[in-house]
Amino acid sequence: MKHVTIANLPKKQIAPGIALSSVHLDTCMVTFVEIGEGGVVPEHSHPHEQISVVISGKLEFSVDGEKKTVSAGEAVLVPSNASHGAIAVGGPCVVYDSWSPVRRDYIIHE
Repeated sequence: MKHVTIANLPKKQIAPGIALSSVHLDTCMVTFVEIGEGGVVPEHSHPHEQISVVISGKLEFSVDGEKKTVSAGEAVLVPSNASHGAIAVGGPCVVYDSWSPVRRDYIIHE
């Protein structure tokens, strides 16, 4: 059995004020993202399907031009190739992102 402690996973800075750690299997991945207050995930798209679950804080999320502020306990579903981005509002934010297929660029360790 594989087991991890999220707080002990190595982190990767992906943008100013934004760090992530990750776990994955063959076809699915979860990233644990810490976004500092005012941290910006620039508008982008990718072929992966993504489900973003806000664990703490608030995130102003934009998907294909539609904006919504999501709080702890809420999730945003991002289809493949949809244009999206986010901004942490009102303080730092923790988000768990699920991916399919695996984002090879977010693998930090095997």
